[in-house]
Amino acid sequence: MFKYLQFVLWAVLSASVFVVSAQPTINTNKKNGGYTFTISKMIEATPVKNQFKSGTCWVFSTNSFIESEILRLGHGQINLSEMYVVRNMYRQKAERYLRYQGSTNFGDGGEPHDVINAIRQYGLIPFEVYPGMPAGQVKPVQGEINAVLKAMLDAMLKLHDGSLNKNWKAAFTGALDGYFGTPPATFTFQGKTYTPESFAKSLDINPDDYVEITSFTHHPFYSPFILEVPDNWANGEVYNVPLEDLQRIADNAITNNYSVAWASDVSEKGFSFKNGLAIVPEKNYDDMTQAGKDSIFSKPAPEKEINQAYRQEAFDNLSTTDDHGMQIVGKAKDQLGNPYYLVKNSWGTDRNDLDGYFYCSLPYFQYKTTCIMINKHALPKDIAQKLGIKP
Repeated sequence: MFKYLQFVLWAVLSASVFVVSAQPTINTNKKNGGYTFTISKMIEATPVKNQFKSGTCWVFSTNSFIESEILRLGHGQINLSEMYVVRNMYRQKAERYLRYQGSTNFGDGGEPHDVINAIRQYGLIPFEVYPGMPAGQVKPVQGEINAVLKAMLDAMLKLHDGSLNKNWKAAFTGALDGYFGTPPATFTFQGKTYTPESFAKSLDINPDDYVEITSFTHHPFYSPFILEVPDNWANGEVYNVPLEDLQRIADNAITNNYSVAWASDVSEKGFSFKNGLAIVPEKNYDDMTQAGKDSIFSKPAPEKEINQAYRQEAFDNLSTTDDHGMQIVGKAKDQLGNPYYLVKNSWGTDRNDLDGYFYCSLPYFQYKTTCIMINKHALPKDIAQKLGIKP
């Protein structure tokens, strides 16, 4: 029965996903918008998906990033299963939550390195083989899943017999199987039989090729540190570089046909997916007149100049938070010559006029990036040397 439902889900989602263009079909920020863009570089990407009612942007964005890597490596378009990663990470989150006796984060959030760790430990599965959703569900909805799984763990932590029940893993795995289905140990895809591990290997995806980069002054530059954000439940390390190097890394990657997995704050007033823009107006939003507030997405205007101290202050006072994961797939300029990144989102294709994409200004990237993930071969050589990262 579950295999049949897998096929039905795959058929439904394929019909809605794979007909979507891999880039915006208009060159303004929206229909009849006042921003006009010229795209100078576009990395091949798979169609936009919809994370729907789930906090799984981290896997949708990083899977999309890996799918672009698969395209770059010449293996064609592969639609990877997000829920295979989510299910496996729930197991690891549960182990950590119990070891910390509930004093750590548990939920559906995560970071790009969680996907890389999942590939390293569990391999990959195509969505066609394992959609990983309950019967009758065609889009992720995880509020109930989070609540039930956490309630199970909290009940276990009461230690009714004085110690953790030795069968907790079996009970927790049963709940995962109920919500996500049991992943196959082997499967056939495009006429070949694989395990998840052999499938990942067949795509030439090497987890050791991927590194995360950020830019903050409360840790030394050119060394790794554990990024202090709630969704970094696994205590993954990121490399720290000056702001100008962070920008240079992203630019070098795009120029050399590598996309960028991007984690950022999207709670700013200058972020408007509906208007296809992420910008940092020169004047503070609260100081604007209503007419000014209404006009910020109407045409290009001066933006704030972002420096290291301004960026750091926003992180320290918690006005910059680790909200959302996306994929940077290109570079563009507006009609005034201002640079932007073209960003692929995971909120479906019907919430703006850009088929699920938007344009992020350079100041917004400088100000609100919490970290990026790239293939280490996309690093400028001098920066790689300073970080001690070998090809």
